[in-house]
Parts: sequence; C-alpha cells; structure tokens
Amino acid sequence: MRARHHSSIARTLSAAALTILCALPVQAEEPGRALGNLFQNLLRQGPASPAAATVAPASGATNTGDLASLFNQSIEQIDEPKEIEMGKQLAAVLLGAKPLSPNMALQRYVNRLGRWIALQSARPDLPWTFGVLDDAGFNAFAAPGGYVFVTKGLVEALNDESELAGILAHEIQHVVGKHHLKAMRKSAQAGLLTSLIAARLSERTNGVLQGQLLMLGKDMYSKGLDQSDELEADRVGVALAARAGFDPYGLVAVLQGLRTAAPDNPMFSLQLSTHPPTQVRLDQLELAMGQRLDAYSGKPTLTIAQRLARGVGR
Repeated sequence: MRARHHSSIARTLSAAALTILCALPVQAEEPGRALGNLFQNLLRQGPASPAAATVAPASGATNTGDLASLFNQSIEQIDEPKEIEMGKQLAAVLLGAKPLSPNMALQRYVNRLGRWIALQSARPDLPWTFGVLDDAGFNAFAAPGGYVFVTKGLVEALNDESELAGILAHEIQHVVGKHHLKAMRKSAQAGLLTSLIAARLSERTNGVLQGQLLMLGKDMYSKGLDQSDELEADRVGVALAARAGFDPYGLVAVLQGLRTAAPDNPMFSLQLSTHPPTQVRLDQLELAMGQRLDAYSGKPTLTIAQRLARGVGR
C-alpha cells in the first residue's frame, strides 16, 4: 500500500478536530473521581472474575431467562438500554483483568479523542466512554453500548495521533455494528450457554446471569470477532478517522508495523491471534480505499507525547 503523503487539507482538518476536542467538557482530575466515577461504578456493578459472578448486577439487568431468549432473536431486536447494560458488565470484566492507567492526563486525552471520533459515527448518542488500561500489551478492546479501551503498551508504541485515531475508530465501528453482540449470540447458539441454562434456569438468580455473560465475554475476547466484522471495522474506521479530521492512513501505518511483529512476541500475541492475518487486512484496505481518501492524507506534526506536553485534554 502506498505511503502516506502530506496534505494541507489534512493538516487543516486535524487542527479543526483538535480545537473541537479541547472544547469538550473537562473530566474530573482526582484519581478517585476520574472519568466521573464511571469505572469505579462498573467494578462495583459487574464481575471482575469468576469468583465475583454472584455479585448483584446493576439495576435494570435482565434475568437468566431473558439472557437465554435474548440470543434467540435478531441483534436488531436487542434494545439500546439492554445493550448498554450488557456492555457495562463486560467492561467491568475487562477492568477486573487490568486496572486503569493512573496517568490522568492520558486518560482525559484518550477519552476526549475517542468521544470526538464517536460523534462522527452512525451512533453518536451512545454514552461513549474510553479508557487506557495499565497493561504493557499491544491491544484494544470494546464492549457493547460504547465502552472502548486501549492498553498503555499500545499507546506507547504508536508514532502519532492519526494511528491512535485509526485504532479508536476501528473499535468504535465494532460497537456501532454490534459486532460483540453478534459474536456472543453465535457462541450462545452454538451451545456454549445451553448447559448452564439447562442446569440452573430454575434458580432464576442474577448471579447465574452474570456467570453466563462472563463466560460468553471471556470466550469472545479470547477468540476474537468474525473476520468479516474485523475487516468492516477497518474499512469504516479509516473513513471515520478521516471524517474526524485525522489521516486515514494512520490505521494502515499501524498494520504495516504489526506485519513485522513476531507471532510469539507476548506484546502482540493476543492482537495477532484474534484478528485476521495482517496482510489480508492491508490488502482489503487497499482495495476499499484506492485513492479516494488521499486528499485527507497527511501525517500529523505531533506525537501523542508532544500533544500531552502541550496540555491538550486539560
């Protein structure tokens, strides 16, 4: 795929995007109140490990029978409040596995950047929330309803803002397309949920519901999403990043770097094992993009570290 080239159009768009980004409401700065206490609430409301599966869920959670019937209907029939509630539970699982990075400036920046990109998506009104996990791996995760996480190791490995924008846009499209719900529905219908329902349906306890949801979520995050959904997130993600004012070739640059990563490198192993082959992703993006987004191409002048040093997100 062609190398990225500089463009005054792209630089203008990026400047406009960051101006709007800085105008978004400031999050609380104290670590205990970071991101409006949302993440702390998630940890109280959802299971962080199998042992925590009996913790009462948040208000409004469905019961076991509802979960069983939920995945016997089309994804379009799952209403948004239920989708968001399921996302909270799965986000709590991710936070239970890895804590948030204590770098509040970085948390504010990624949260604002992600929210700005999400505003350009087909579902701007979801309660979008972004966070950085304190983990050295190169990974990004999302959960239904608007929850997106990147790892500290991923952020530190990126060269510039356009690369982070491309990754966030990719994860945002997973949420917009309800790809996680589709993956869990597929697993449930394949029998992963059947034995638990048959054995414990009579209990009608919320703990059973959380245990089932935890099992489905762990299966999804360990195996990854369908290849077609990953390729769709790539295609829509580059367009979404361009719409938000960033170089659409940022995601391409990330994939070009991943192409040389050793599969047994623990930093990249999960990313590589849960996604289509990197060359396949690059080939599909080249077919989809052609030269249609070249006018928006132009590498940003600042790295993430430089942007944080200038105080964006404060």
